[in-house]
Amino acid sequence: MSSRKPHDRVEIYLSLLIAAVVIAFSFLIPSVFWSSANFQSIASQMPILGVLALAMAVTILTGGINLSIIATMNACGLVMAWVATHYPPSPASMLLVIAAGLAMAVVIGSINGFLIAVVRVSPILATLGIMTLLKGINILISKGSAISNFPDYILVINSASIFGIPLPLLVFLAVVGVLWVILEKTAFGRSLYLIGSNEQATHYSGINTRKTLIWVYILSSVLCVIAALLMMSKLNSAKASYGESYLLVSILAAVLGGVNPDGGFGKVFGMVMALVLLQMLESGLNILGVSSYITMALWGGLLLAFIFLKGAHLSQLFRRS
Repeated sequence: MSSRKPHDRVEIYLSLLIAAVVIAFSFLIPSVFWSSANFQSIASQMPILGVLALAMAVTILTGGINLSIIATMNACGLVMAWVATHYPPSPASMLLVIAAGLAMAVVIGSINGFLIAVVRVSPILATLGIMTLLKGINILISKGSAISNFPDYILVINSASIFGIPLPLLVFLAVVGVLWVILEKTAFGRSLYLIGSNEQATHYSGINTRKTLIWVYILSSVLCVIAALLMMSKLNSAKASYGESYLLVSILAAVLGGVNPDGGFGKVFGMVMALVLLQMLESGLNILGVSSYITMALWGGLLLAFIFLKGAHLSQLFRRS
């Protein structure tokens, strides 16, 4: 996501943090941290969180938020799982699975976008309501149980690799590339930044802000379909309660990666760096046997420290001016 702030130093701070983490774990657990198994683990865990963080980021970029990304992922996953387990494996059924997931995503994204752009409901309230509704529907339809035993065309996503690189990681990098092109090279992408900076001024400049916001939430939901496929392939099942811990972490990754919580600017590259940092921290702390609760506390402290550094830098700029 292209930054609109010339003095933004997100990448510098993240580079220093990544270097500090690498040095620390290189001394504490050198043989395990630098093992191929550890890097394979990081590569397999990052794609799902990464795609969800991008789904969150595109809405934050407009000054909004999408609290329904996890519920959307599970709703799309359950629909695709039902289709995958009720039709014999074939190219046609594979396309039907994807079409079913995309159709569900478009419906959810359109409802979110309509509530926010047309009805003018606060994004946090609209997506919170949709999240609660979807969670109830997901549990009601699935009866709280998992749908499992998918055909090979779903399972191969998690098991395959190209030139030794896991396919889920390549899928994530492809999503990053496509989203970078959308935000950097299209009028739609520029509109997102303008809406995040000043929606009213953007409207008066002739841009259809309502239509753009609806498409933003549709895009966010479509990204959740990709996350759902990655989750289905990894776990060989779909369930209403999968990935609930990812919601707050996706917000953390977006903000830590330089996406302005008030909208208007942010970078895809910064988010990728933030995801690498978070996954390295989680992996290293797991190897050391540190509790996951302490890990979450450290992530919160990291975010606060990062915000403090950015705030201190901005204060210096204002004093100089």
